[in-house]
Amino acid sequence: MGSGVTLTSAVRNNLLSLQNTASLLSRTQERLATGLKVNSALDDPTAFFTANSLNRRGDDLSRLLDGVSNAVQTIIASDEGITSITKLIQAAQASARQALVPAPGSTTPTTLTGNIDFTLDPAVAAATGILSISVNGGPAETIDLGAHATNATLDAALIALTNVTGSINGGGFVELTAALATDSITITGGSSVGLADGTTPPPFSSERAALEAEFNSLRAQIDQLSRDASFNGNNLLDGDNLTVIFNEDASSTLGITGVTFDSAGIGITSAAVDSYQTDAGVNAKLAEIDLALARLSTQAKTFGSNLTVVNIRQEFTKNLIVTLETGAANLTLADANEEGANTLALQTRQQLSSIALSLASQADQQVLRLFQ
Repeated sequence: MGSGVTLTSAVRNNLLSLQNTASLLSRTQERLATGLKVNSALDDPTAFFTANSLNRRGDDLSRLLDGVSNAVQTIIASDEGITSITKLIQAAQASARQALVPAPGSTTPTTLTGNIDFTLDPAVAAATGILSISVNGGPAETIDLGAHATNATLDAALIALTNVTGSINGGGFVELTAALATDSITITGGSSVGLADGTTPPPFSSERAALEAEFNSLRAQIDQLSRDASFNGNNLLDGDNLTVIFNEDASSTLGITGVTFDSAGIGITSAAVDSYQTDAGVNAKLAEIDLALARLSTQAKTFGSNLTVVNIRQEFTKNLIVTLETGAANLTLADANEEGANTLALQTRQQLSSIALSLASQADQQVLRLFQ
C-alpha cells in the first residue's frame, strides 16, 4: 500500500484477504509444477533435511550397487572357470584311464645279449658269417665276424656301430642296445655270437605315448583357462582377492579370498617323458586328478556360498534404496489431486475476494458522487 493513502477498514480487510489468497495460490501452483510440497527448507525444515538425508543415503547405496554387481560377475566368472577346468581335468582323467587299456610299454631301450663263441684264446674257433643289424627297418650295418678272432677286435667293431650301441660287456657277452625305447632291432647272421635272427618288438606303447602328450596338452589348457577367468581386471583363480562393500561407511563388507588354480595350484604336474609306459605312472596321474577334482569341488562350494551372500545383500540393498526413496517422497511429494482441488478453491476465493473488494469500494464512490 502506498504511503499516505488512506483505505477504509472494509477495503483494507478485503485487500489483505485477496493478498493472502494470491500467496496461497502461488504456493499451490508451485507444488503442482514441481510435484513437491516441500521445495526448500523454508517450506518445512524438518521434512526437507530429513528427506535430503534419506535421498543422500539412497544415492550412496546406489553407487555401491555398481561394485556389488561387479563382484557378482567376478564370482560368476570364477565359478565358470572352475566348471571349465573341471571339464578339462575330467577329459585328462578319461585319457589316463584309456592309457591303462594298451599293454604297458617300457622306458628302457631294447637290449640284446648273446653268448660269444670265442675267447681271447686263438685256438678256439672264431665266429663266422656276416652280422647284419638294422633299426626300425632302416639301413643295415654289417660286421664281418670272420675278420675278428678275438673279443677285443669284435668289441671295437661293435663300438663303431652308429644306429645302436654295441659292445662286449664285462661278462664276455655281445650287447646291442637301441637308442630309443621306441626302436626295434632286426638281426641276421648273429647265431655265431649268440644273437637270434629276427626283429624285436618295440617295447614302447605308441598309444600310451599319444595319451601322455594329450594329458600334457590338457594341462597347458588348464593354465591358460585359469588366467582368462577374470572380470574387470580381477581374477579369483589367479591369486586375486576381492572385498565387497555393502554400506556407505564400509562397515559391512565381505572378503573373498582368491586361489591360484593353474595346473600346479590344483596339484596337476606335467607327465614325465615315458611315464605313461607303466601302469604305475598312469595311476599316479589318476591320483593327482582325483585330488584336483576334490579341490575344485570344495572351492566351487566356497564361491557358491560367497555368491549367495552377495546376491542376498544386493537384493537387500535394492529394497533398502526403494524404502529410503519412498520415505523421502512421503515427506516432500505433493498430492496432485489435493493441490488441484486447492487451486480451484483458491481461484474461486480470489474471484470472490475481488468482488468483495469492489463492493467495499462502492461506499467511497458514493462520497465521490456528492461532489458531482
